[in-house]
Amino acid sequence: MTVPRFAFADFVLDLEDRRLSRAGAVIEVNARYFDALVLLVREAGKLVPKDRFHDEVWRGVPVTDDALTQCIRTLRRQLGDDAAAPRFIETAPKHGYRFIAAVVSTGDGRQAAGDDSAYGWRATLLLGGAGAIGAGMAGMIGGLGYGFAATAAPLPPATGAASLLLIVWCLTILMALIGGGGVAFGIALAGRMGGGPWRWSMLGGAAGGLVVGAVVKLLGLDAFNLLLGRSPGDITGAVEGALLGGAVGLAGWLANRGVPSFRRRIAIAGGVGTVVGALIPLAGGRLMAGSLDLLARNVPGSRLRLDAIGRLFGEVGLGPIAQSATGAFEGALFAMCIIATMLRAQSDLDDGT
Repeated sequence: MTVPRFAFADFVLDLEDRRLSRAGAVIEVNARYFDALVLLVREAGKLVPKDRFHDEVWRGVPVTDDALTQCIRTLRRQLGDDAAAPRFIETAPKHGYRFIAAVVSTGDGRQAAGDDSAYGWRATLLLGGAGAIGAGMAGMIGGLGYGFAATAAPLPPATGAASLLLIVWCLTILMALIGGGGVAFGIALAGRMGGGPWRWSMLGGAAGGLVVGAVVKLLGLDAFNLLLGRSPGDITGAVEGALLGGAVGLAGWLANRGVPSFRRRIAIAGGVGTVVGALIPLAGGRLMAGSLDLLARNVPGSRLRLDAIGRLFGEVGLGPIAQSATGAFEGALFAMCIIATMLRAQSDLDDGT
């Protein structure tokens, strides 16, 4: 008979080797605490009374409830769980504990509690869709900023400030939705193939960003050539998409490495996005602000200008410092919003909702 292995979130609990691993990294667990975790996971979704821990884990050895409390506290720490907002182990005061995350038995093919596991197609669609929504939110915030910057300078006659702001806002939202959707679905698909939602997230995010960036750039340049008879130049494309997508994936992976606080996870995502977003323009790439500025300067009669942002940094036009600063802003916002919505979706899946 095959000994089952249980998978939940990006953890694998191997009963044959008596090993708990996360994204391929082994987590050292006390032998008795390992037995307690196995009991909880085997009974996923059900209340495990304290008496069962005493009978099946301590096997009749007299211990106080404090020993069980310490066991659960240690397991939560090793799983990156939070007793106040549990994703894995829920306390039933005075009665026992319940394992609330979705669990899949990978050894004998039978699925345990939590049918909507992190490995199903429904979960893949949910995580990808949540990430796309988060990217759209980032586009809404960033688009408003760029829209107001575009209308800060005096506009030519017959140019409506409100119309210009709305166009920049909608364009930024659209590009964020397309790019963010590609990155988020890349992460979700990589998680499905790699055995956990965040295990191969950097590779999946980079691949999603690469494909979407290449397609959008190709279609965008073709559209400008057909409509205006000229190309606007080297706008955001595959390389920028891959780098930013990989950064979002890396941020998601780092945020799930034993960090229990949701705010700290988002702060980690923002930090990674800030660094990569700032480096892309310095390496010669362009993100949204740089692409908008390039379009404005290469399309005849364009009324769009982002010079107001450059002036904040003492530059004429959108210079290298301003592009790096806006890149850092875009990277942080993009990563934070995508990871936040995907983590919320993952939490819903783990809770079985």
